[in-house]
Amino acid sequence: MGTPRIIKKYANRRLYDASISRHVTLDDIRRLIVGGEKITVVEDKTGEDITRLILLQVIAEQEHGGQPILSTQTLESIIRCYGNAMEQGMARCLEQSVLRFSHERQTPEPERVEDVSTAPQA
Repeated sequence: MGTPRIIKKYANRRLYDASISRHVTLDDIRRLIVGGEKITVVEDKTGEDITRLILLQVIAEQEHGGQPILSTQTLESIIRCYGNAMEQGMARCLEQSVLRFSHERQTPEPERVEDVSTAPQA
């Protein structure tokens, strides 16, 4: 994975991927991410990096359209953490949990079983 693919968001709210010379949808962006692509989304007029905003929209679309990953209770807990002392702790916890989950998905099953069997018993 080299440099991120640049996607521009225009005033009409359309997203444009210059590398393939066409407009893209949030689902196209989801497919790029699932495929391992790094992207950067910039506001065309200002050059502002709005990648996080677009990725949140992709998540919202996925949560709405299928089997949600984030329960209402989880979302409420995340919202409650904004603007208080728990904000940084929640951010670290979520990031570590997602990284650990991603790593476990990439670890072959026999290694995971072996790791559990060699873990010290409480």
